[in-house]
Amino acid sequence: MHFILELALSDEFLAAITKKLGYTPTPEAIFYYIYAVFHSPTYRDRYKEFLKIDFPRVPLTSDDRLFRQLGQYGEELVALHLMKSPKLDQHITEFVEVGGNSLVDAGHPKYADGAVTINKKGDKFTGVPESVWNFYVGGYQVCQKWLKDRKGRQLSPEDIQHYQKVVVALHETIALMAKIDEAIPSFPIE
Repeated sequence: MHFILELALSDEFLAAITKKLGYTPTPEAIFYYIYAVFHSPTYRDRYKEFLKIDFPRVPLTSDDRLFRQLGQYGEELVALHLMKSPKLDQHITEFVEVGGNSLVDAGHPKYADGAVTINKKGDKFTGVPESVWNFYVGGYQVCQKWLKDRKGRQLSPEDIQHYQKVVVALHETIALMAKIDEAIPSFPIE
């Protein structure tokens, strides 16, 4: 993914990462590395109390292979979160309309057995993994909030497709978060 990125990196930070790795990585490589580290469930859990009161700290590695691997995962996450990944077109859900005109009713959505029902008539998205349904960002249950924000509206074909892409993005994010934790041997990162 190509974009212009200007990071506000202090001279001290650049000196520290250069000392650790033996070279100065590009701003993009640093950004992707940081993005991956901040998506590590172990990092979030280990430092959760600190993260509540202060800015996150970036643990630096001296392992170039780990730096590059995490950078790759971070780049994949960024593409997913900006809705630019080609993986988003590989839907894992299906929308089944059974007479509700794709209208999001009050009291909905409701999740059961891999299906997200959006109205009393039973229009629903099938194939939604429970882990995706229960995924939170910033205190919000993403899949639920997206539909609740459209209460009383009829979902357009574009809305339906976007929701399906959100499900894929979250599913892939969960998988990448696990890979990030597998790649990091321990905290603090060495």
